[in-house]
Amino acid sequence: MSRLADFKPLRRLAIVAILLLACASARSAPDQPKPGEPTDPKAQKTFAGAVDWEKHGHENAALDDYRKANKQDGGHCSECLSRAYALAMKLGTYKDAESVARDLLPLAQTDTDRAAIHFRLAMALAQEGIADKKDNLFNESCDEYKAALSIEPSFALAHFGLGTSLSHLHQDDAARAEFSAFLAHDSADSSLRERAGRYVEHPELARARMAPPFALTTIDGRRISMDGLAGKVVLIDFWATWCGPCREALPHVRDIAKKFQGQPFVVLSVSLDEDDAKWKDFVSKNGMTWLQYRDGKWTGPVATQFGVKAIPATFSIDADGVLEDQHVGDADVEGRLKKMIAHAVEEKSDKPAAAPAPL
Repeated sequence: MSRLADFKPLRRLAIVAILLLACASARSAPDQPKPGEPTDPKAQKTFAGAVDWEKHGHENAALDDYRKANKQDGGHCSECLSRAYALAMKLGTYKDAESVARDLLPLAQTDTDRAAIHFRLAMALAQEGIADKKDNLFNESCDEYKAALSIEPSFALAHFGLGTSLSHLHQDDAARAEFSAFLAHDSADSSLRERAGRYVEHPELARARMAPPFALTTIDGRRISMDGLAGKVVLIDFWATWCGPCREALPHVRDIAKKFQGQPFVVLSVSLDEDDAKWKDFVSKNGMTWLQYRDGKWTGPVATQFGVKAIPATFSIDADGVLEDQHVGDADVEGRLKKMIAHAVEEKSDKPAAAPAPL
């Protein structure tokens, strides 16, 4: 089934009830722990267990043990808390992420550290606000973003985050100013800059359920980005050559690509194959003439952004970039796509024609 990553709490992974190997065999504790790691022997043992849980994909257990290790270390283990925060955000347990970020603040050693932790806290509060639909959480997140910016005024990502929270509070003019500030401070040529540019023009999109921003190079060398496809309905299909259900769904994807060809519509197939040659051969032999990209594995950048944990996973995205998840086998998918494409055509026809260039 399709899964969303950034816009609702992530799936809870089932924790398999197995016995851990002895912590010493999982991770030999060095004589001198690395900076930020626990120094208490009991905390070191719990930390090693958490590392092992995380290594084997049992992230809920790892989150609990990282927090436990910090307590055993007297609340001084910044590495425990940093790892716990990352896992809480990944799992969508944003209340945990908020609590962990608050525990991290007293451990900050520099202004840069402090700004970064205020930013983490702001992100957790904003995600809580999205999940719980509570304005007070967005207000709190704004305060934390501003705290980060008071320490590091050129903290570009804090401007972007603040703009997003302001948009959720329907303060669109203020949000637009923050997205503009992000563009002024961020010099990287990234898909996030494209997204910020769209938000400057349409700050209301920042409170929509937008597809994650990404950029990639397709099998035929074309460079595309999510925001570069604005104005088109997009169907993203995550699959792999070794996936039986994916192969069974292939004719349906092919039919959809053919049926809506020539309309404001794009199909992008994202493969999780690790074998590049095998993937290219399969694409060629099966006439997959629509956009093709190989993400490489479950932890590939695009799969990670979309929170893909099972395939086939298919996402439909409207012409504004708003995300809607549905399985490719859904009998209604073509009808839904037809409506979205018709709306995209209508929106395009409503826009005034560009003025001719002066002679």
